[in-house]
Amino acid sequence: MHHIEQLLKGFERFQQRYFDDEPGLFDTLRTGQRPPTLLIGCSDSRVDPGLLLGCDPGELFTVRNIGNLVPPCTGRHEGSLHGVCAAIQFAVQQLRVARIIVMGHGGCGGIRALLAQPADAGDHAPDESEDPDYIGAWVRIAAPARRQVEEALAAASAAERQRACEQAAILVSLRNLQTFPFVRRALEAGTLTLHGWYFDLQAGALLAYSQRADSFLPLVCPLPAQTELREPCEP
Repeated sequence: MHHIEQLLKGFERFQQRYFDDEPGLFDTLRTGQRPPTLLIGCSDSRVDPGLLLGCDPGELFTVRNIGNLVPPCTGRHEGSLHGVCAAIQFAVQQLRVARIIVMGHGGCGGIRALLAQPADAGDHAPDESEDPDYIGAWVRIAAPARRQVEEALAAASAAERQRACEQAAILVSLRNLQTFPFVRRALEAGTLTLHGWYFDLQAGALLAYSQRADSFLPLVCPLPAQTELREPCEP
């Protein structure tokens, strides 16, 4: 079957479920949305948040980009367009979400691109004949995570540095979220919480950052057949 046909068949299944079998959900959603959660995830095709978390339409307000990154607040007079920042502002001020989850994952191509960049990346002006390096400029948001990993894990394997950088980049995004004044106000008012999650794609587990432990701890452990891929899980 051609892939376009697969997509159309998929929509027909969606149509059958939500407009025939369970029409009540979209009867409510037609008048607006009120998702309780903003999830900032990666564009990677393997880590669709709604699929991973079993959500129905209307349950997640989702922003996806390369590396699940959040840029820092740069002020209202910047010349660039800020799609991610606008989505965060809409979620916090208009939708009044109760939580923001930044969810990274194993095997992230964006983080791999960050780690592969030369030390002087971004220091030279591009030649007019070159394609713009949007990817390089974007993943450098997580440059502090790369520096941290290079200093602490210089002797580690490439796989260990990749995993460490994926998790450290989540923390960079959580810190950057707190540079937005509307996020800070909601945090101070107690109407918003921030969470860092990590999908271990290899083991099929979900981890969350614990500030008290200063590490990512299991929320959902791997299935028994997968535990040999990682150390024993103790939720």
